[in-house]
Amino acid sequence: MQSLLSLLVVDDDASIRRVFREVVAPREEVDLREAASAEEALELLRTRAFDVAFLDLRMPGLGGMELLEQLKRERPSLAIVMVTAHGTIESAVEAMKLGAADFLPKPFKLDQVSVILERLRHVRHLRTENERLKQELQDRYRARSLIGTAPAMDRCHELIDRVRREECNVLILGESGCGKDLIARAIHYDGPRSARPFVPVDCGAIHATLLESELFGHERGAFTGAHAAKRGLFETAGGGSVFLDEIGEIPLELQPALLRAIEEKEVRPVGATKYRPVDVRIIAATNRPLEEMVTEGKFRRDLFYRLNVVAVRVPSLRERKDDIPLLVRHFLDKRAQRGTGRKVEGISPDALHLLQRYDWPGNVRELEHTIDRACTLGRAERIESDELTPSILEAVRGRPSVQGVSMEEMEIAAIRRLLNEHASNTSRVAEVLGIDRSTLYRKIKRYRIELKKE
Repeated sequence: MQSLLSLLVVDDDASIRRVFREVVAPREEVDLREAASAEEALELLRTRAFDVAFLDLRMPGLGGMELLEQLKRERPSLAIVMVTAHGTIESAVEAMKLGAADFLPKPFKLDQVSVILERLRHVRHLRTENERLKQELQDRYRARSLIGTAPAMDRCHELIDRVRREECNVLILGESGCGKDLIARAIHYDGPRSARPFVPVDCGAIHATLLESELFGHERGAFTGAHAAKRGLFETAGGGSVFLDEIGEIPLELQPALLRAIEEKEVRPVGATKYRPVDVRIIAATNRPLEEMVTEGKFRRDLFYRLNVVAVRVPSLRERKDDIPLLVRHFLDKRAQRGTGRKVEGISPDALHLLQRYDWPGNVRELEHTIDRACTLGRAERIESDELTPSILEAVRGRPSVQGVSMEEMEIAAIRRLLNEHASNTSRVAEVLGIDRSTLYRKIKRYRIELKKE
């Protein structure tokens, strides 16, 4: 049941207060309090909070407009409706400019009051729901929600805790699927900009010719198809954080504009002649060796230094296999909360042992997909070893461990094997690895892996 709307009526006219007390309150089911003057209203407001206040514009002593200004400074969440027998368009416009939610001229009809209260109830509901969702989002992505107790993860936690309250730019390093996006969100939602937007940008998924427009916006007619002006993501994130995922994929020709946006805190939309100020924190992430790219001339050195104020390296899953039981439990609980599919309460020791022996080229994302698949296809209330993916069973049971093989070689071998197993179906291979198709295509291109044509 929705709580009553708490209503304060401030009017020196006793007949108006009586109408609200005897007619409006019973009809609208509001919790009503009355005040005959601005001073009396301020006394009431010191002892309790209200959702809505109806203020008479003209009262002896402190007038309604002056009270409106004071209340908007001291209680910005209070919805204020100005009521007056001397209502003019000028008064209404001035009151709305000062922050009034609505304007009610005397004499008024009860239906007018009903419409205003219904709208303000809806606004209160939206505000409450927005605050709840915002809090839920912050709780979900706070640093303490990051799962892992292995030493490598402890070091990561420690560094996140140091940078989250700062305003410095952060560069997150790690393989695909290891949770760089979660680290970025934790830094934002545990930091001073948590109440402002977090705007993620996948630099590798947006075509190079469109990326500048996406980041900085464009003016109408700037290029074919630009039928209207558009704000860029830097402006959209005003006061918050921009997360530049896969920053190593950003074209070299766009890097000077990005550098200026970071250094000068201003952007110029495509087709514009003037720069616009922006206030954002930059969090970037990459799985590519940026220092090598700088040496090769593929990434600007000055941009690298601007991004790399603090570097946070996220360990791969194979570096923290002791965390696998915790992660499995988390994914099972997450699935149970969705309330879909069969109920799975745990995992057999043998299946868990196999998971801890596997090298996880797709990292945590691949593990989550593996658990979800086993829960979907299995029949019992716990995951058994034969319900794991064939690629895991083959890698762990069918092949001896190889010493002296680099992680890159293992990743190449895993991708080639899965492409063969699934007849070069890249969608299926990306799903098995727990990565998106664009990431898989970048790996195929980087490793020069040939796709077999049917």
